[in-house]
This record gives sequence, structure tokens and C-alpha cells, in this order.
Amino acid sequence: MSIFQTLEKQTNVLPDQYRHMSAEELEERVRAVKAALGNKLFIPGHHYQKDEIIQFADATGDSLQLAQLCEQNEEAEHIVFCGVHFMAETADILTTKEQKVYLPDMRAGCSMADMADIYQTERAWEKLTSIFGDTILPLTYVNSTAAIKSFVGENGGATVTSSNAEKMVQWAFEQKERILFLPDQHLGRNTAFNLGVGLDEMAVWNPITDELEFEGPVEKVKVLLWKGHCSVHENFTVKNIEDVRSQYPNMKVLVHPECSREVVAQSDLAGSTSYIIDVIEKAEPGSAWAIGTEMNLVNRLIQQHPDKHIISLNPHMCPCLTMNRIDLPHLVWCLVTIAKGEEHNVISVDDQTAEYAKLALNRMLELS
Repeated sequence: MSIFQTLEKQTNVLPDQYRHMSAEELEERVRAVKAALGNKLFIPGHHYQKDEIIQFADATGDSLQLAQLCEQNEEAEHIVFCGVHFMAETADILTTKEQKVYLPDMRAGCSMADMADIYQTERAWEKLTSIFGDTILPLTYVNSTAAIKSFVGENGGATVTSSNAEKMVQWAFEQKERILFLPDQHLGRNTAFNLGVGLDEMAVWNPITDELEFEGPVEKVKVLLWKGHCSVHENFTVKNIEDVRSQYPNMKVLVHPECSREVVAQSDLAGSTSYIIDVIEKAEPGSAWAIGTEMNLVNRLIQQHPDKHIISLNPHMCPCLTMNRIDLPHLVWCLVTIAKGEEHNVISVDDQTAEYAKLALNRMLELS
């Protein structure tokens, strides 16, 4: 496989003129460009984006859902993805060469995705296959770089989402005796545990030390978990749950499976972002919920459901800092340059990487 490359035409420094515009002027600029470009422009917005961005999104959803909407939108020539880097990469992989995908702020990355790079992964694969032979199938969470998706696709594996992780892990075990799950150890551990794999059958691969963290005979290992995590969801703790149960005895705890095993085990319900939204929408008026996921989404759910008592599981939680790098000034800057016919912050995955990454994505989509 060729070394991953993302071709980016970018300028990272926001011009001063956009910093000094009022919110009203910025909003007017967005509306003007949207009106001028019409169906040639498509703005997908991830659930974790700020309200100032979501108000202009043509569609909201999770990362894969939005990438699929991009793929289905054949009219759009310009896709301004309001999310993070790996999401824009996935949109570029699934869309045509004639369509361009933009990221309003190139600093909008994902700490989890950055915890597994292609060089670490290739080293890990060489060492793990020397230990376990041809018994491992790689799976990667969609929250990963195009390079990792490509590696997984080339080696017979597939991508997973938090919604379909159980189905994909079951499929993987039908192919091989063991799985390597990248890059989020918590989603991998929670998913495998739900399917009956014992915690004593799971090992952790440390990409920093290039070592397998496991006590016992390696022959027992069924799941190899990459030592990565979401910096937001790892901040929810068992102590948070204990505090909620002490203060609000009737409140249910609802968390994302990127939380640690201990937190998921102590919660009432756990599921993907879409699952969390669905549970709250269907919940009885007057019901009480402590939600363990990104703060922008929790605040939005609080605003949308005033008939329910909703709080963040961690009262001191901050929004996802990298996701929040996209703001109105950066969105306006990106849209204005597009309207001028200029290329700005374009995300383009090279053909070979895209080919194998799409293979990994399609294996998942065919099963889902």
C-alpha cells in the first residue's frame, strides 16, 4: 500500500476581516453565499457542532451518516463539511472526483483518530501477525484516518460505527479467530463484552511502546484493542454516576460506548449518538436523564426537550475542543472563497488510499 497522503490546499490563518465582523454580518454572508450557490453547495453539520454552525447545516447527523448523504448528493459541487478532518476525508472518498470537499478550519482534527497513524499500525501488524499468525482481522472505527481505513480494507477488514459495531464484530469473528480493533479501545471492549467475549480474552496493543499488554497465555486472546480513546468520553467517570444517583435517585444514566467499560457497566443505557438522540426523543415527559456524551449535543437536547430533566453526566465537561474549532468566521471565510472561485482548505485523499478505504467502508455498508 502506498503511504497515505491527504492533499490539502489551505491557509490556516484566518484573515482579520472575518475576526472583526459581527455575528449578524457573518450570518448574512452565509445566507448570501448559500442563496447564490443554491444546490451547488451542501453543508453537512455533525451533531457535536456549535449551534451557530448547525443553524446553517443542510443536514445534521453522525460522521458516516453525513458522508453517505454527501455521496447521495450528486448536485453539490462544493461540500463544506462542518465536522473534523477524518469526516471530510470519508466524504471525499465516497464522492466523485468532480465534487470538492472542504473543511472550514484545518485545525479541526480528532485526538482519537490521531492515536493511530499508518506507521504505528504497520509496525503493530507485523508484530501481531508474528505472534498470532494469519488469525487476525482488522476492524477500524470510522473515527480514524483514511490511511487506517485503507490499511484495514487492504487486509480484508472493514470499518464500524458505534451503531453497527456488534454486527461488524460478529461478522469479523466469522472470518478469523481474532480481531484487531482500532483506534478506540473502549468501543472495542464494550462491543466485544456485549457479545460474550471475556475481559480476560482481550489484550491491549500499546503503539507507543510497541508492546502487547496482557497477562496470561496469548493463545487465549480473542480481541486486540488499540490503546486509543476519545478525550471527551474518557472524562466521564463512575464517580460522576455515583454523584448523579445520590442527587437524583430517579434519574437514568445514558452514555456513549466510547466511555470506559466501568462507566458503561454502571449506566442504565449505552449507545451511539443516534441512539442517544432517539432515546431522549421517545422518553416520557417528566423523565430525568444524565447523558454522557459531547456537551454541545447535550445542551441541544436540553433546549429541544424542555419537558424532560436533562443534565450532563459530568457537570464540568467541556465541548469537543477540536470539533469546536469550526466557528462562524471560519465558515464564512471558506464560503466566500468558494463563491470567488478559489480553492480553500480542500480535502483530497489520493486514489490508492481511497480505493482500499472505500473497500473497508463498503464491506460495512453491505452488511448494514
